[in-house]
Order: sequence, then C-alpha cells, then structure tokens
Amino acid sequence: MSWETRPHSPHRYYTRSRREGGRIVREYVGRGPHAELMAEADRIARTQVQEDRELMRSQREEEAALEARVTEADAVGDLLARVALLATGHHRHHGGEWRRRRANQAVP
Repeated sequence: MSWETRPHSPHRYYTRSRREGGRIVREYVGRGPHAELMAEADRIARTQVQEDRELMRSQREEEAALEARVTEADAVGDLLARVALLATGHHRHHGGEWRRRRANQAVP
C-alpha cells in the first residue's frame, strides 16, 4: 500500500500490492478523495490485523504460563499422593498399581 508519483505526472495515486500465485501484483486504486479514503481504510485494517496478532500472541503466552502451573501442580499432587500411600503402608506392585503391604512383608 503506497502513494506514488510518476515523473510525467504531478499527481500522486494510491496502489495496493498483493500476492497471487507466488507473484506480487500491484493494483491501481486511484487518486484524490476516493483514494485517500481507501488508504485510510487499508491503514485501519492493517492496524486491526496487527492488534489481533498481538492479542493472539499474548493469549498464547498466558496459556503456556497456565499450562506450566497446572503441570507443576499435577507433579506436586502426584508426589503428595505417593507420600501418603507410602506412609500408610502401600507399595507399587511391579511399577503399576498401589497395593497395601501384607503384615508379614518386610519394607525394603
């Protein structure tokens, strides 16, 4: 999106650039009040896209921070559960489920 002038003309005109099939194509929009309005509309649209991207980035960062806190809380919960089970005489049966130790079974 730019305003251009040509050496042979004293007027400036507004153009848009867009990608079509891997190529950059420039589109003549016009000059005068109509072009000024179109340029302002394009500027507002670009600003909105930039604000949306910043909002999305911010939300992703917040989600990552929340996920890290949830992962940490999960690890703490697992540790507390393990401590409680060991304190009540349980053991992991072959690395699987928790089972209560028999009365005659020695603690390693």
